[in-house]
Amino acid sequence: MHIRRHFRPIRALSTRIRPPRDAHSSHSSRSSRSSRSSCAPHRRLRVCGTLLAIGGLLISACSVGSSATSASRAGASALAALPKATPAAFAPYYGQKLKWRGCGAPGFQCATLKAPLDYAKPASGDIRLAVTRKKATGPGKRLGSLLVNPGGPGGSATAYLQAYAGVGYPKEVRSRYDMVAVDPRGVAGSEPVECLTGREMDAYTQTDLTPDNRREKGQLVDTVKEFAEGCGRRSARLLRHVSTVEAARDMDIARAVLGDEKLTYVGASYGTFLGATYAGLYPHRVGRLVLDGAMDPSLPARRMNEDQTAGFETAFRAFAKDCVRRSDCPLGGARTTPDQVGKNLKAFFRQLDAAPVEAGDADGRKLGESLATMGVITAMYDEAAWPRLREALTTAMKNKDGAGLLSLADTYYERGPDGRYGNLMPANAAVNCLDSPAAFSSPEALEEALPSFEKASPVFGETLAWASLNCTYWPVRPTGKPHRIEAKGAAPIVVVGTSRDPATPYAWSQSLAAQLSSATLLTYDGDGHTAYGRGSACVDSTLNRYLLAGTPPPQGKRCSAT
Repeated sequence: MHIRRHFRPIRALSTRIRPPRDAHSSHSSRSSRSSRSSCAPHRRLRVCGTLLAIGGLLISACSVGSSATSASRAGASALAALPKATPAAFAPYYGQKLKWRGCGAPGFQCATLKAPLDYAKPASGDIRLAVTRKKATGPGKRLGSLLVNPGGPGGSATAYLQAYAGVGYPKEVRSRYDMVAVDPRGVAGSEPVECLTGREMDAYTQTDLTPDNRREKGQLVDTVKEFAEGCGRRSARLLRHVSTVEAARDMDIARAVLGDEKLTYVGASYGTFLGATYAGLYPHRVGRLVLDGAMDPSLPARRMNEDQTAGFETAFRAFAKDCVRRSDCPLGGARTTPDQVGKNLKAFFRQLDAAPVEAGDADGRKLGESLATMGVITAMYDEAAWPRLREALTTAMKNKDGAGLLSLADTYYERGPDGRYGNLMPANAAVNCLDSPAAFSSPEALEEALPSFEKASPVFGETLAWASLNCTYWPVRPTGKPHRIEAKGAAPIVVVGTSRDPATPYAWSQSLAAQLSSATLLTYDGDGHTAYGRGSACVDSTLNRYLLAGTPPPQGKRCSAT
């Protein structure tokens, strides 16, 4: 029922891997059997879990610019740094020795890292975190560990490392750094949050997100409540302790245990929030940090959701312009405007709302409006999926066969062919709902905001507005709130923003770079979500130079796709 906020892109949907079981504790192994991550180890394939890279022109609703964003920063307090000295209560965690063992593909090792479940009460129990590494291959002097995180929240960093980063990062970086990933608490191999069974998730994902009457609104609210209650029942121990602040503190334990004085890190999407939070808590331990496709931590949840809704409209309009130039476009011809393409798609969605179509699903699921919408949204994350989307829409609209769109939606929700789901959706909700107050306090408050969402995206606005209800009934009160991150005294940090990135709009990167006291903003003039490894030699060489030599780009540095 909720939209994943931020996740690095993939450009293929067919390859599926499991996170390495060796890295899991006995508790988390149960989830690993149901985890499904779509990954592809290619230079331009960024990560596991879903598509994320949106092309198109940034529209005004998404270009929040300096005035609104500056206002949000002005009203937000700054994240306070922790004391430089590590408290004695945490000494056993900082002094632990990891027991590495081979796992997954050749050259990879896995281990289990212990951290306090509750940092306020470190003696009350541990949480076990999955760690994976691939040691530096040489030649050249080893520079230490490079931690990577693909985003989410809820994306498996260990699966990402094995699928892409450990083999797809630039060779000169992999030769000098041990590539390391830690699944954040509550995610994949690190005692995953669990909420619903596979069949319950099937019902959840088919819930009507464009309710037409009081009965359908009541059904939607009941479904959201059931999801939240399921999380509360199945993951009561974890739900109060999966915040980004706690995950950042876990990263500092990992840094120390790996033998590094300072943290070197590349985070994308939500991973930028995690990395920036680390910098705010431990500015004196910041090494070389790349924050690619940045979040703005000063924004409240509603504002963030509205910005992203506008981003999906940006993506769809880019798709529409491309589609009508193709002979196989089912939504219009060469003279069809993006507005009309959107109306044609909405008309198709309304047909599915009234009469779902068969999808050849072994479990009897049909393609209704909600799953079809999520299928289209999935393809909006990366322009490389547009041909597949055209084919899926053609098959559904002309042949009444919804298999293609259902497959795209299943990728989004991490549903495997066996009907089991990964834990990305539960983890995503658990982290987001703990990090910030809910976007809306009630369905009535949401309905008042519907015109704003529909203005931001005539195609997806209503769906994404109702999807924002996911934290309203969360069983645990949030521990975080919007805040600035300054990280005063930190070493130079590089924030990377893509000019037409709708998943994490460029204005967010501008804002985070302005907040961080030592940040430099590297701008990528292009489409899609994030920039590192997306084909720009300028971006890649600039970031490689920073990671290898510690030389940040000059202020105002801009790169293009070529």
